[in-house]
Amino acid sequence: MVQSRALVIALILLLSTTLPEVHSKSVFERERRDWLVIPDAIASYIYEAVNKMSPRAGQFLADAAQMQPVVVTRNFLIKETTKLSIMAEQLVEKIKNMYSRLRGN
Repeated sequence: MVQSRALVIALILLLSTTLPEVHSKSVFERERRDWLVIPDAIASYIYEAVNKMSPRAGQFLADAAQMQPVVVTRNFLIKETTKLSIMAEQLVEKIKNMYSRLRGN
């Protein structure tokens, strides 16, 4: 039991979510640039499962997700993955343009 609690705590801290944000986002929203939506959803499901078994452990996980180092790390990851996503979109557009030019000749 102690090992499973430690695993759940590690998963929540690793995924580091804020619970209200998870429920406001669609996992399959097409135009999203935030790559952390899926880990947020997984963390939410883990939290809900733990909270059903032990509200005290659920509260601990919710508090841990709100700790300053976790929030700062999560915000940094969101900002950097958004930059990567924008660069990937730009690369895809350049490839499409180059392909259309080659095909047009």
